[in-house]
Amino acid sequence: MKNNPYTIFEKVWAWQGKGGWHFVTIQKEDAAEIKKDFIWPRKGFGSIPVKSKIGNTEFKTSIFPDKKGTYVLPLKKEIRDKENIKEGDKVKIFLEVIN
Repeated sequence: MKNNPYTIFEKVWAWQGKGGWHFVTIQKEDAAEIKKDFIWPRKGFGSIPVKSKIGNTEFKTSIFPDKKGTYVLPLKKEIRDKENIKEGDKVKIFLEVIN
């Protein structure tokens, strides 16, 4: 659990399906550590609860495993609006795994 909380600095991307969901992908190195350190029973879809902060906005959500062996962090519209975040923006996120 050496990197909890994690600092993520990645681009925001939009899901091409219904709903307009936006995500940030967690780096594979951090994802591997999360998988190793946080093995308790997961919630729906293998999700792991997290506390996150972007700019001045703190929020709780969950990260979800993806097919590439990492996790994605959803960014709700409310969060994107508060921090003026758009698809393609590179954002700095502080992320802490919680239970």
